Amino acid sequence: MFGFFENEQAKKIKGHLLNLAALAKADGHIDAREMNFILAVGKKNGLSQSDVQALVSGAKGTSNDLPTNDSERFDQIFDLVDMMLADGVVDETEMEFCIMMAEKLGFRKAIVGVLVRKISQGVKDGLPRERIKEESTSFLNYNELPRPTVTL
Repeated sequence: MFGFFENEQAKKIKGHLLNLAALAKADGHIDAREMNFILAVGKKNGLSQSDVQALVSGAKGTSNDLPTNDSERFDQIFDLVDMMLADGVVDETEMEFCIMMAEKLGFRKAIVGVLVRKISQGVKDGLPRERIKEESTSFLNYNELPRPTVTL
């Protein structure tokens, strides 16, 4: 699965799966639909079902291997929100976890709640990921907004 000398991409995939597992466990149990979602993300990234299950069963918390570009950051928070919705019940603990992860991924604190809710609504409405991503870019700024120049 993941060896001692794993590359950066493998670390990112592992980190993403660990974060998904932590979210799935946030409400106290992993629903079958949540596990299927995690397995699908693993498969999409070239991992076997047994590798993903081993990773999930050993997951103790979130990962520090975070994405390095804006597109990957959005994709990770999208997957987290999509999985939060997988069991049909949005637990407050899961929502708080998604918001905390959005902040950890580098999204500005002022927009994380709006972002998580925008993704949630888009998923519920059946919109494709790329459309939600495009609609979100208008307010996605991963750093602090520039300070206005004040002249005296």
